[in-house]
Amino acid sequence: MEIRNVVIIAHVDHGKTTLVDAILKQTHTFRDNQKEMGETLIMDSNDLEREKGITILAKNTAVFYKDTKINIVDTPGHADFGGEVERVINMASGAILLVDAAEGPLPQTKFVLKKAIEAKLKLILIINKIDKKDARPKEVLAQVEDLILELALDESFLHFKTLYAVGRDGKAFYELPEKYDPESKDNLVPLFETIISEIENSATDDDKPFQMLISTLDYDNYVGKLCIGEVSQGILKKDQPIVLVQDDKVIGQYRAQKLYTFEGLQKKEVNWVASGDIVAIAGIPQLNIGQTICDPSSPISLPSIKVEDPTIKITIGPNTSPLSGREGKYCTSRQIKERLEKEKQTNLGLKIEEDPEGVNYVVYGRGELHLAILIETMRREGYELQV
Repeated sequence: MEIRNVVIIAHVDHGKTTLVDAILKQTHTFRDNQKEMGETLIMDSNDLEREKGITILAKNTAVFYKDTKINIVDTPGHADFGGEVERVINMASGAILLVDAAEGPLPQTKFVLKKAIEAKLKLILIINKIDKKDARPKEVLAQVEDLILELALDESFLHFKTLYAVGRDGKAFYELPEKYDPESKDNLVPLFETIISEIENSATDDDKPFQMLISTLDYDNYVGKLCIGEVSQGILKKDQPIVLVQDDKVIGQYRAQKLYTFEGLQKKEVNWVASGDIVAIAGIPQLNIGQTICDPSSPISLPSIKVEDPTIKITIGPNTSPLSGREGKYCTSRQIKERLEKEKQTNLGLKIEEDPEGVNYVVYGRGELHLAILIETMRREGYELQV
């Protein structure tokens, strides 16, 4: 089976998550009577994402079109969550750049596009929301071309395919329609065909020793920690020995207890995984994003993930006021430290240091929203904090 791995990038509110909704529905990922068919923003599963209407965590899903599996990574658009974009971009071979037909490219468009070009991803441009009253798709295309010309590392980046779309209606076009008709029978087939023709097949190196960079961590109540990433090369079977490697040094030897691939929004347990697929592996209790899992015969680490430094800092500590202990159930410095350490494993944009003068912790983040989401998540989990 051929595999295509794509990441969807855009400025906030240009329609990434809505487009993924349409992709999931049109590839019959859900049964016709399943509740997801009537939902919107299906990928924004976290409570705060639903309340604020924004994507905070990068997530992956997979759909099948004809005989090809397409793994899709949906990313946040806010600069504060740039660390999420940086850590998942290496799982893809291509990037779908979404630009609003009225607003055109904005600051975050430039940031994510620069990351995609640095990762040498093949670009597909979608000019979205062409049904807006103030849409100006031709001007926007010229602006994006100028932006790519400014950022391109070589000439190959200038040969990209452009599609036009209304993501909310699940319609894509090769050429700009003269008049948009919401009742037309058009669908996302032009997008699927373009992904298959433009982005290279990732499933090519099955005969080499197994190797995978850890891009995401997940937790399962039954099997514990899961590491997620794109298999760079090789095949891994269930219960096969694996080694965890960092900077070409072996940190530990384990077995692949359980293997999962993605289908729609679900993980599916499988007996073996092959090169090019985005998979989850259980069986390693202690691990970090940016480490490599290899076949014991060839313990070579892949280039680690570089994340830009945080920009602002706050101090978090236990509540020392007379009202301490009335709101939360976790109030001690030790409990707060354990929670922050856990957050640091998956939230790459954060940096945490102990305050040398007391029981507090200095937390560095990428922006106010980044830190506000952390504090609100901890508050909802029952932590009482002084910030």
